[in-house]
Order: sequence, then C-alpha cells, then structure tokens
Amino acid sequence: QKMPPSLPATINIREPRWDQSTFQGRAKHFFMVTDPRNLLLSGATLEEARRVVEDYRAGTVHPGLTEDQLWRAKYIYDSAFHPDTGEKMILVGRMSAQVPMNMTITGCMLTFYRTTPAVLFWQWVNQSFNAVVNYTNRSGDAPITPSQLGTAYVSATTGAVVTALGLKSLTKHLPAIIGRYVPFAAVAAANCINIPLMRQRELKLGIPVTDENGNRLGESTAAAQKAIFQVVVSRIGMAAPAMAIPPVIMNMLEKRAFLKRYPYLNAPLQVSLVGLCLVFATPLCCALFPQKSSMPVSSLEPEVQDQIRKKDPWLETIYFNKGL
Repeated sequence: QKMPPSLPATINIREPRWDQSTFQGRAKHFFMVTDPRNLLLSGATLEEARRVVEDYRAGTVHPGLTEDQLWRAKYIYDSAFHPDTGEKMILVGRMSAQVPMNMTITGCMLTFYRTTPAVLFWQWVNQSFNAVVNYTNRSGDAPITPSQLGTAYVSATTGAVVTALGLKSLTKHLPAIIGRYVPFAAVAAANCINIPLMRQRELKLGIPVTDENGNRLGESTAAAQKAIFQVVVSRIGMAAPAMAIPPVIMNMLEKRAFLKRYPYLNAPLQVSLVGLCLVFATPLCCALFPQKSSMPVSSLEPEVQDQIRKKDPWLETIYFNKGL
C-alpha cells in the first residue's frame, strides 16, 4: 500500500485558510473561529493540535498529515491558545464561547426586562462577561493593565445600567414592544464605552502599522481610531439581530393561548431564538471588516506620514490588525 505524499512545509498557517479580501472568505474563517463545538474538545485534543501546529511552524511535518488535518489543527489551536502569548485562554473568554454565553445572557436580558433589580443584574452579568472576553483576547503588543480593565468594566456597566434604567422609565407609557428594545439600546451604549476604554492605550500611543508584507512602519493613533470604530460597529451589529428579532416574535407569541398556558417556556424560547440569530450574526458581523484592515498613508497623522515617507516614498497604503 502506497503512503500518501508528504505535506509540503510551505503552507502559511499563520494566516486564515480563506481569502480575507472577500466577505465570503472572512465569513468562512469566522464560522470556524466562533464554532461553539470547539468548547467541547478535550485537553488532550487541544494539546495534540498545539503540537501539530508548533511542529509544522518549526518545519517538522507529521507523517501522513493531510492539508485538511493541518488546517483543522490550526483552527483548534487558534480557538484555545492566545496568538501572542501562546497561553491557554479562559474557557468563557474564547471566541467559540461567544454564541452560547451571549445566547444565555441576551435571552435573559430580553426576558427579565420589566423589573429594576433584573435589569441591574443582567446588565452587570453582560458587562462582566464582556470584560472577561476583552481581557482574554487582549493584544500581547499592548497589554491591558488591571486599572484599565477596572475602569472600562465600571464605566461600561454604569453606562449600560444608566441607559437601561433611563429608557425603561421613558418607555413606561409607550407600547410594550418598545420596552423590549431597552436592553439593546443599553448594550449598544455599553459597547461604545467599553471598547474605546479597554483600548485607550492604543488611542494614546497608536497601533502598529505595516506595509503589505508585514514590515512594521511605526504606530498610528489614526489607525487605532479606525480599528476601534470598526470593532464597535461589528459588536453592535452582532447584538442587533439577536435583540431585534426575538422581541417581535415573543410579543406575538405572548398574545397566544400557548404561552399563557405555559409561561415557564418564555425564557427557554427567548434564549433559543437569540441563539439561532447569534449562530449567524456573530461570524457574519466579525467578517464585516478585514482583520488586516487598511487605510491610505495620506489619512495618517503628519508625523507618521513623514516617518513612512523616509522609509518608502512611494507607499500609498498601510495595514493594521483591527482586533476583535
């Protein structure tokens, strides 16, 4: 029996498998990254994926390894280990935990929105989860200090709660369906506070900008502003379908006899509807903008433009990692 041909050691597994210049390629990549099934993988499976990836990067190809197996190992490795530090990430902070965690939290926010203690509790749970995600997926190039993490956490939680309670009191005399959208407004407001605060160091000092080949050209605050804006839009987009569609369906269902007879099904039904929306919204909104984003050199700060012109007078476009 003939052995399959050995895999070449030239496949670039530091980059995603699919073309990231197209929305379709980015969507395929993020469907893999956010796949909740990765949470069920055993420690032994994660360590085996780490061994395959690290050996391949070092030039050692395991006998009989196929290209599909290599890419599978790469996505398992990426789902559990930090790209900069190589540390195993906290389970609930991984991108593959986004759908099940957000599904539960968002479903409960939409179900228990009528009383002030419930609003306070679920907005706090949501911002605590966001803080864990932001800390787990922090950049190794610009680490978050405990004080920055604390400031962002307290500010986002306060912003979400104030927005939720303020809108709740304003919508008391409006139709019930309007009140159901209060949690979404609070989450959107919190994202606008949380992400810029969590990445304030980048807004002050800039993020690394490179040429097309990844050669570092300097740090730019203009690139940081664009990166953070794109992440805020993606995060709000992620929450929108899950917080906009289920309230309409639930509002109709609550008028029917079925839910009046079985009111305890309200929360599970809401959570399931949110989950269905998030399975698609999470990867598709992550894919709205390329991970390796770009902007014209002419849009950067004058001093960074000068710095780049000295290195490469003809360069027109720079690239940067927008974050998640």
